[in-house]
Amino acid sequence: MVPLKDENPIKITPYVTYILIAINILVFVYELSLNSTQLDIFFHLFAVVPKELTASFNGINVHQGIPEAITPITSQFLHAGFTHIAFNMLFLWIFGNNIEEQLGKAKFLLFYLSCGVLAVLAQWFFSAMSVIPSLGASGAIAGVMGAYILKFPQAKIVTLVPLGFFFPIFRIPAVYFLGFWFLEQALNGITSFEVTASVGMESGGVAYWAHAGGFVAGAILGPMLGLFSPKTDKPEVIG
Repeated sequence: MVPLKDENPIKITPYVTYILIAINILVFVYELSLNSTQLDIFFHLFAVVPKELTASFNGINVHQGIPEAITPITSQFLHAGFTHIAFNMLFLWIFGNNIEEQLGKAKFLLFYLSCGVLAVLAQWFFSAMSVIPSLGASGAIAGVMGAYILKFPQAKIVTLVPLGFFFPIFRIPAVYFLGFWFLEQALNGITSFEVTASVGMESGGVAYWAHAGGFVAGAILGPMLGLFSPKTDKPEVIG
């Protein structure tokens, strides 16, 4: 399923959403300038390595150039391939603007980063001794989606569904589109306990628990930060 942008305008310019997208793209462009050895070092330094994060929590010095405790934030701006960043930024663009509009710029930034950190910790809980670097904005964006399903459950997601040579367009209520996505992540997480996973890495696996954890975090933090303050009308069609 590929959501398509509808012509429905938003009421404010979502600067924080655009800045987050820009930072992610700039970091990815920098990644492209690195050779494979340099990229491995870069990922190991700024991505979350669960085993090293575990050691850090236990007070053990892992001799990294930056404190391992901040990697749950820095890892949110790293991506492992074109498909990885393309879909993440597409979904951030689709859902982020309305949540930023509801929370305001400062609260939205706090919300976004917090969801990303909690998503990383959810995945870390199930793979605390993994040595595979975990990275990507998926967990934070899942948090945005978790808030969105609460605030705009009946907003229509304009969705292109490829069926062979045909590409029919459906308008699916957000509560079904995002609800199905969340259930898929949770079920895949339950059935993949023995599978090594990393946050959105194409060369590794998909961190389903990070996605599910981020989604739940967004559903909890959104209301706490003012998601239901009367600021805007519900959009009729979002994509």
